[in-house]
Amino acid sequence: MKRRQFLHSSITAAAAVSLPTSQVLAAAIAAMTEVAGDINAVTGSGKAILLEQSALKELSDSIRGKLLLSGFDGYDAARRVLNPTIDRHPALIVQPSGAADIMNAVKFARERSMLLAVKCGGHSFSGKSTCEGGMQIDLSTFRSARVDVDTQTAYISGGSLLGELDHEAMAQGLVTTAGTVSHTGVGGLTLGGGFGRLARRFGLALDNVTGVDIVTADGKLIHADANEHPDLYWGVRGGGGNFGIVTSFEFKLHPMQRNVIGGDVVFPLSALPGVLKVYADYAPVAPDDLYLDFAVMSKPGTEEGICLLHACYSGPEDKAEKVLAPIYKAGTPIADGIKTVDYVAIQRAWDDTDPRSTGSYLKSGFVNEIPDQLVSTISQNFKAFNERGTTMFFQHSGGAIGRVPTDATAFAHRKSIANMFAVVDWPLTESRDSHVKYIKEYWKSFEPFTDGWYTNEVDDHAAMTVNRNYQGNFERMRKVKNQYDPTNLFRLNANVKPTV
Repeated sequence: MKRRQFLHSSITAAAAVSLPTSQVLAAAIAAMTEVAGDINAVTGSGKAILLEQSALKELSDSIRGKLLLSGFDGYDAARRVLNPTIDRHPALIVQPSGAADIMNAVKFARERSMLLAVKCGGHSFSGKSTCEGGMQIDLSTFRSARVDVDTQTAYISGGSLLGELDHEAMAQGLVTTAGTVSHTGVGGLTLGGGFGRLARRFGLALDNVTGVDIVTADGKLIHADANEHPDLYWGVRGGGGNFGIVTSFEFKLHPMQRNVIGGDVVFPLSALPGVLKVYADYAPVAPDDLYLDFAVMSKPGTEEGICLLHACYSGPEDKAEKVLAPIYKAGTPIADGIKTVDYVAIQRAWDDTDPRSTGSYLKSGFVNEIPDQLVSTISQNFKAFNERGTTMFFQHSGGAIGRVPTDATAFAHRKSIANMFAVVDWPLTESRDSHVKYIKEYWKSFEPFTDGWYTNEVDDHAAMTVNRNYQGNFERMRKVKNQYDPTNLFRLNANVKPTV
């Protein structure tokens, strides 16, 4: 706590004898979050600016949520993202209570051309949901989920987590695609694509979005769907955060039984070539109601590794044995975790695998096939190292995802059968440089097999690369960007730069 805050708190305490308890508490909180002076900040282009005390006070008075500055309680927790190697310090953080707060915060940032980051679940590997010297809008205080059973629609606030969507929908016997880790933010996952255990059956999360309420760069709240602002509705489904901050999502829901059949089948590292070959052959032809991931991994501090197949089958129970049978052609497992399980429970099964308690960095790319050459390249190049952990994995796509026309949404990668990842992790006590260099070199062997990359894993890609990645949808996206964000206020993403 800064000295000025201590003094303010002391003054408040001295007056406590004459105030009721509730008033004392309110006064103490006010003192600890009082704007005491001007602060330094940066614009989106990196130019230094000064935010005057009076302007900050005006912003604070205009919102019902919190304005946090460095030294305030809650500031450090808000600025952090899941990847602990990302350590950035926004000049100010707004924690909105609703859409009006977001509108006021966006107007404040736009008027000063501030660097602006938006945080939902904080899962951005590259730290796009926080920033150095700009404004962070932290949506963690803006969460709710409501299900309309009659229309089979979910209404989800912009800061909500996937687990809230799953919990409320499944209670009514309804589901939609919602990732694989329940503490992921709905906004970040959905706007970039939205893979998950039901995506091959019901499409990507963005394919199930029927409408959004969104605050655009002018600070206005508008509704976008197939009839109202249809160009913006098209763009937000795959354009990431390029066009604004979604305050509410409308999701189409689907009836589904509560129990599914799934889990991990684990094999020794020596079985890697056979397990991956089985995956390469079966993943493209598997039925839509089977989601199947492959992974091979080692952890820091060990030179041992494992490979596994993770399954989630949501189809008729009497067909499960036949559908899952190819998994066991891979060899003799050392552990078989496939069983009947509550869908909401399997959606939480990987929550502890993503704590980011180590440093981490990833490279990824979509694959439209898994040829024998890729199988052999992975099998021959994967090694377990004592000083770092390495993971290669495939997230299953195809099915219903691939039956949507490429130009139906901004998301262009409809022909992929999987998203391939290479991840390195290391103890936080070590420098990241050598480990990041290692995985970038390692990835060079696999990149020729890829066709573009998932914008939700965006790092710092050149504009030409972003253009190619959006493929035939890029020019239309730029028109939407020109209309709704001509000054590129929302730039911490797979950025489509405006031309107006």
